Amino acid sequence: MPDTKSNQKTALSNVSVRFCGDSGDGMQLTGSHFTDTVALAGNDFATAPDFPAEIRAPKGTTFGVSGYQIQFSSQEIHTPGDLVNAMVAMNPAGFKTNLEYVETGGIVIVNDDEFNKSNFKKCGYEEGYNPLDDEVINAKYKICRVPMSRLTRESLVSEDSDVSVKDIDRCRNMFALGIISWLYSREIDSTIDKLQNYFGKLKNKPEIAELNEKAIKAGYYFGETAEFFPSQYEVSPAKLQAGEYRRISGNEAIVLGLATAATKVAKPLVYASYPITPASDVLHGLARLKQFGIRTMQAEDEIAAVMVAIGASFAGQIGVTGTSGPGLALKSEAIGLAVMMELPLIVVNVQRAGPATGMPTKTEQSDLLQAMFGRPGECPVIVVAASSPGNCFHMAIEAARLSLRAMCPVVFLSEGGLGNAAEPWLIPDIATIPNIEVKHAEATDEEFLPYKRDEETGGRPWAIPGMPGLEHRVGGLEKQDGTGGVSYDHENHALMTKYRAEKIAKLQNVIPDLEVEGEGDTLILGWGGTRGSILAAATLLHERGISVATAHLHYINPFPKNIGDVLSKYKKVIMPEMNSGQLRMLLRSQFLVDIEGIQNLCGRSFFVEELADQIQAMLKGGVK
Repeated sequence: MPDTKSNQKTALSNVSVRFCGDSGDGMQLTGSHFTDTVALAGNDFATAPDFPAEIRAPKGTTFGVSGYQIQFSSQEIHTPGDLVNAMVAMNPAGFKTNLEYVETGGIVIVNDDEFNKSNFKKCGYEEGYNPLDDEVINAKYKICRVPMSRLTRESLVSEDSDVSVKDIDRCRNMFALGIISWLYSREIDSTIDKLQNYFGKLKNKPEIAELNEKAIKAGYYFGETAEFFPSQYEVSPAKLQAGEYRRISGNEAIVLGLATAATKVAKPLVYASYPITPASDVLHGLARLKQFGIRTMQAEDEIAAVMVAIGASFAGQIGVTGTSGPGLALKSEAIGLAVMMELPLIVVNVQRAGPATGMPTKTEQSDLLQAMFGRPGECPVIVVAASSPGNCFHMAIEAARLSLRAMCPVVFLSEGGLGNAAEPWLIPDIATIPNIEVKHAEATDEEFLPYKRDEETGGRPWAIPGMPGLEHRVGGLEKQDGTGGVSYDHENHALMTKYRAEKIAKLQNVIPDLEVEGEGDTLILGWGGTRGSILAAATLLHERGISVATAHLHYINPFPKNIGDVLSKYKKVIMPEMNSGQLRMLLRSQFLVDIEGIQNLCGRSFFVEELADQIQAMLKGGVK
């Protein structure tokens, strides 16, 4: 941080801030409120919520730490940042587990009241050691010891109030938010308005709204008067594309994308799901949209959920089910049934770190091969992947379009890092999004052939059950070509297997080509949520005098038609993935290109500088 006088404002192009503390300290809410003020100020931003899998881990322990990181900028950015410029630590556990992410010289604001012997013991510090007194730590960071608990109580306690001390202590996060808001020249009025609306109007608890308002103001005025900080900072608004924006997370974008798809198809949408982290918010969001003809169901298990969605598709509606990796495994047999019945089905998979229960709140890209092949027999499905929180909206619509066109299930891959993160989203003009045309089978004088294929798409007719003249047999047994009767004929099975694959391949005619950005002899190829890190790493490499091209895959089965030509043009192709190299293996086997991989299995996104260093080392021949 620049060393300037405390009464000056220092202009910065971008800032990263992290809030951390116990899972009951309200860090997610604090980060969310701060993000809203950043958005209102017109900055570009990217967030990274980080919270434990336990509902409420033991207070003060390291595995109960909840964090929220945001980078905001006056320029276009793609990641929440590697190291942060400032951190708020509400307790020693948050301090211990997050200090490594603060840049040298960065500001660390701690709730000094919580740095006591009891809490030191809970998070594993040696007896008699206080990290705030450590000379090495104090030499590396600007430590600001603020008695937040005491100051919050002094600000809020009054003789004529019957509010409990427990309720007052819950406002410490707003005191911390006030400090950070002052430090980075963010207004607090919008946050106060939200608090008053939520607690005062919706919850009918005006006293709680008043407490939070007093706390955030107290923190703001403390920052203004305490003279703890080297400067007050400000970040100018970003020059974004003209239009109306809103903050959106990946899961929120999926909700809006599916709702838009239902509108564009002009059909009801049925979403059946079983609660699972990090996909549950999709169910919560869709449940609020009944006015758009959306029906939601929380099933008793993953298998029941997907079967309900298949039933909806059979009935002529848009059947959707959502899950994460473990649930996708449980749904596999039913997805195979939808493949055999050749029905449209959307399976939303918000990936998390595995295997088994794994790390439910951490992100990964390790379900790709399961999405591609995790079913018995030759059982192809469409596979698409989103690359940013906002892109989840568009890929949800694409999932519906492709599934209905090919009469085939689609697995839509998102990730925990996309589902929970947020960014500014340019609200699209819904009128400009094309309608999705659907033609149902109609009875004629000729015999109805439920498996007679459309020459252009390869899909079979979608017949509404119960319509006279459209009676047909469905089920998991192999179908006779044309009639759909049960068949054990060898040649027929080979033919139907071929047809089920061909209709997916024909989608290459209606998906966009793979686009390349930048120039160079090396192509950095990514998919899913790695896009932001790859773009930022390419920019950093360019600053180092190294030019690389980048491309990103949103369509994985089928691949874009031109992908083979793109891969053949480069001397070196490097693919970063948050798995052990799953898509790299598929591309190498299909296109016989010696793609080199960079693997990240940390349960978090790539750090930009770390990724740029690895790419640079590969270009020098140091890593393979």
